[in-house]
Amino acid sequence: MDQALSEEVPKHKEWPHFSGEGEYDHMEFIRGIEMIKEDFELPDRLVTARFNTLFTRSAHKWYIKLRQAHGNQSWTWWKTQIINK
Repeated sequence: MDQALSEEVPKHKEWPHFSGEGEYDHMEFIRGIEMIKEDFELPDRLVTARFNTLFTRSAHKWYIKLRQAHGNQSWTWWKTQIINK
């Protein structure tokens, strides 16, 4: 990713966050990530590298558990895990 594009990528606070608690819509989270990934042509590694801070509360605990068990995975893999959860 070139420097100009890097500067255009939304800041952390502008990305969707997901707690997995209360009235949540995991598909809304997925759509938000998909739009950013597509709009800025981001590779998986730049998307999945943000998960440690995009997942909060119980979703963060879930993420850590899966990450430790399965290692670094693609966005497609994570999207499947979110949908199936």
